[in-house]
Amino acid sequence: MEFTKMQGAGNDFIVLNNMDNKIPVSSLPSLAKHLCTRKKSIGADGFMVLVPSDQGADFKMLFYNSDGSVGEMCGNGARCICRYAYENGLSGEKQSVETTAGIVYGERITSREYRIRLNDPTLVETNKKIRIDDKEYTVDYIELGDPSIPHCVVTMNDPSELDYPALAILGSKIRYYNGFPKGANVSFTAVHSRNHVIAATFERGVEDFTLACGTGCGSIVTAHALNDRTDSENVTVSMPGGDLHVSVNLSGPLPHDLYLTGPTNIVCTGTVTDEDLNI
Repeated sequence: MEFTKMQGAGNDFIVLNNMDNKIPVSSLPSLAKHLCTRKKSIGADGFMVLVPSDQGADFKMLFYNSDGSVGEMCGNGARCICRYAYENGLSGEKQSVETTAGIVYGERITSREYRIRLNDPTLVETNKKIRIDDKEYTVDYIELGDPSIPHCVVTMNDPSELDYPALAILGSKIRYYNGFPKGANVSFTAVHSRNHVIAATFERGVEDFTLACGTGCGSIVTAHALNDRTDSENVTVSMPGGDLHVSVNLSGPLPHDLYLTGPTNIVCTGTVTDEDLNI
């Protein structure tokens, strides 16, 4: 079974072209969980599988978190898979990707830099009050696409408060907050300037902080721009794995035209020979 390992700003993925492998979809969750387990297998934040599109896109992306659960969409994953599709002759320099959350459009900027148009926000709740362990927090809650990708943005007063290991317990509790119907990805963030934000995201399905989160970056900038903490165009989000760049259009009843730009990296290609794997 041939695979490609890719990463975008430290968010890493195993990519499988199932148009060639034809592994039953029912086997993909357990395969994802196995292959994404670090130290015992290849290891990754997520598992992305290319299959034919049902909606006239260049291809369809099935996304699985490292715990085997299905993900609606992944921003950095989509950027990486757009590069994979271009370099493997599955698309041109502009890509259309069918995802569970809707069609995502990509574009090759340079040989390694790719931009995607994220799913539009379908629900935005700014300055939402939540209570965790008898303490009240003011957060912004945003859902992207339909079915939605849920994000909670927690804004800290100063970048010095972004002690991610210490915030992991709080991130886990907010991730499972009972007021979020599907749980949420939780981004802790601090504003450095009108066009620069520092952040990290505690991700559902990984159940830990990842080095970067693309849909998280889109939600972060949307929340900050709506609260007039940052601009809405060309905002840099510095995550532990690198910088990503976001623009969002705030006109109309809901934000839209949410673009994410950043680097991609083909780490390796190879053949899975795992003797513990039984598909």
